[in-house]
Amino acid sequence: MMLIVKILLILATIGIIKMILILLLFKEEVKTARSKDPAARSVWEILFLYQGLHALIWYRIAHALFARKLFFAARMISQLARFTTGIEIHPGATIGRDFFIDHGMGVVIGETAVIGDNVLLYQGVTLGGTGLEKGKRHPTVGSNVVIGAGAKVLGNITVGDNSYIGANAVVIKDEPPNSTIVGVPGRVTRQDGKKIDVSLDHIHVLDPLVQNIEELQKRIEDLEKRK
Repeated sequence: MMLIVKILLILATIGIIKMILILLLFKEEVKTARSKDPAARSVWEILFLYQGLHALIWYRIAHALFARKLFFAARMISQLARFTTGIEIHPGATIGRDFFIDHGMGVVIGETAVIGDNVLLYQGVTLGGTGLEKGKRHPTVGSNVVIGAGAKVLGNITVGDNSYIGANAVVIKDEPPNSTIVGVPGRVTRQDGKKIDVSLDHIHVLDPLVQNIEELQKRIEDLEKRK
């Protein structure tokens, strides 16, 4: 019994030391997670329980190996991260600072994807390719971009800085900066040249197609009343 207690104490000590090292080495990522998630109550909660942070840490390690052409080791680490977090980030992807994945289950980021600074992704987001072509085949996402739950950004396209992509949108062409993109395929519903806040309001994002249909319906009702 005493032996088991000693083993548990050793493992706990190792775990605490590991978390302290992570906090020191990845303090910027931890700070980002705390600032972008209102549910975060403590640093320790983020360190132990946030799979988005864990996936990002694994990615940073795998990316360093990938840059040194240790491709098999890099992919092995990324697959381990996928197994433990439900988030798949190819080690060849390029990710900037202040990146955060909220919840994260089902997020996929392809090999040639490029992500700027201060980007927020929700669960189910895919930054993927559209074919078997070589070279750059995944999206480039600018800085200060928010991508809503379930959104798909596909192909060698660019999403401009300070943009929203609404939940479940499918983006398959270049989009300008300072835009809000919704629908299937993605359509720009707002572009006013202003920096968009980091919090994405999934409920009140307007869809221009729905707006047009509502205007036509109102027009038909007005015409019928004139009869």
